[in-house]
Amino acid sequence: MNREQHNIPPYPLWILETMHNAGFEAFLVGGCVRDLFLGRKAKDWDITTNALPEEIISLFEEKGMKTIYENSFGTVEVLDKERRDSGEEVFRVEITPYRKEGAYSDKRHPDSVSFSRHIEDDLQRRDFTINAMAYDPHHDTLIDLYGGQEDLERKIIRTVGNPDERFQEDVLRILRAVRFSAQLGFFIEEKTAEALRKFSSQLPHISQERIRDEFTKLVDAEYAKDGMEMLRAFGLLEHIVPELLESVGVEQGGIHRFDVWTHLVKSLEFATQEKYLLHIKFAALFHDIGKPASRRPAQGRGTKEWTFYGHEVIGARMTDRILKRLRYSNEFREKVVKLVRYHMFFSDPESITLSAVRRLLRNVGEELIWDLIRLRKCDRIGTGRPKAEPYRLRKYEAMIEQVLRDPISVKMLAMNGDIMIGEMGMKPGPRIGWILHALLEEVLDDPKKNTLKYLKQRVGELNELDDESLRALGEAGKRKERELEEQELKKLNRKYRVK
Repeated sequence: MNREQHNIPPYPLWILETMHNAGFEAFLVGGCVRDLFLGRKAKDWDITTNALPEEIISLFEEKGMKTIYENSFGTVEVLDKERRDSGEEVFRVEITPYRKEGAYSDKRHPDSVSFSRHIEDDLQRRDFTINAMAYDPHHDTLIDLYGGQEDLERKIIRTVGNPDERFQEDVLRILRAVRFSAQLGFFIEEKTAEALRKFSSQLPHISQERIRDEFTKLVDAEYAKDGMEMLRAFGLLEHIVPELLESVGVEQGGIHRFDVWTHLVKSLEFATQEKYLLHIKFAALFHDIGKPASRRPAQGRGTKEWTFYGHEVIGARMTDRILKRLRYSNEFREKVVKLVRYHMFFSDPESITLSAVRRLLRNVGEELIWDLIRLRKCDRIGTGRPKAEPYRLRKYEAMIEQVLRDPISVKMLAMNGDIMIGEMGMKPGPRIGWILHALLEEVLDDPKKNTLKYLKQRVGELNELDDESLRALGEAGKRKERELEEQELKKLNRKYRVK
């Protein structure tokens, strides 16, 4: 086995071997080859071949595989039902004949596609050199006509052939160049960069959905901050999220070391470093997008002091419009908008109350409350502060967990006053509370007793006691409740290193 094969799943290897045994040429091609030689995990395994679609279909259906051919580009999907049903990661491979392409009238798709028997025809139509390599792992054969391997070593994004021609053919390649740079940490070669600037105005020819897909991958990339800076430098951002350009050069003053734009991309950088979920990264990028519109001089604070009252409300509305325009799903949009809207929650440890924490929890929801804390950390680091989690934020976290945690109380019991009155015929009064607290003490000592059957039996027994004896048991239960509650709160405070 060749040194690269250990990173290739068995199924693509079997596909290649099957095609070779049938007398066809077959190569791994495109992004999977690039990732293979970079030592990265490939997401998709694409194969190119001199076989025609009908030959591919016939070959694999004879092997009992399911094939799908529902496009005009010759791509046949071969599904491995056995591996899919067993839960293995790779269960489909796309196989495409060598292709030649006609002109690109719509700046996105070729007007015509014809099949070829020569791999050279296929590789010359590809976008970047690092994506234009073909590899046969069985024979350890690499076809690299455009210096892709060298560009991988030099960490360069460069088009196959003339960059003007490549970007005129497919304008989306402009965004793909920046996205690959952000994902891989590569530089964009000088002539390719010049063509990017030249054709950036053509980006509106691309659908919002395709722009969204590339923008999403960029924001989620390892070098997302650099990617955002490139979008701005190459004149692309104005065609994707022009609202962000309004933040460039907007001074904030006070605790902020940076202008709004720098603050936002640094906030995104921290979210990237922490590997936060995508909706948190978007919220980090957009959370202060409403500041330019809300910026006002701070009265009596000097010439370089500013206020941004209501910027979170303005920013939430702007974010909502942006994500709708880019065709993001309602679920994703609502998460990001909610985080932007409530990112200014008050966290003064001397003044904050549990009731205020409960209000925030109602507004944001349990599913987003910790993401909001993560966004606050991004905001702090983006400001230039050294600590993402100061005392006041840790105190707030402890209070959130306190609110979320089920309190130690009679509500934990399988028994309640309604059952005691409605089903067991007891009269309303203080004896109900005494009995419940007596039951709570028993259940705290032995949680297995918290069943309706057992507690009904104990209610009957306890109800036989006189008021004085029953009150004493109830008071003992209350003391136990308070002691355990205090112990739990001490544990929370130790966890978050607060008092």
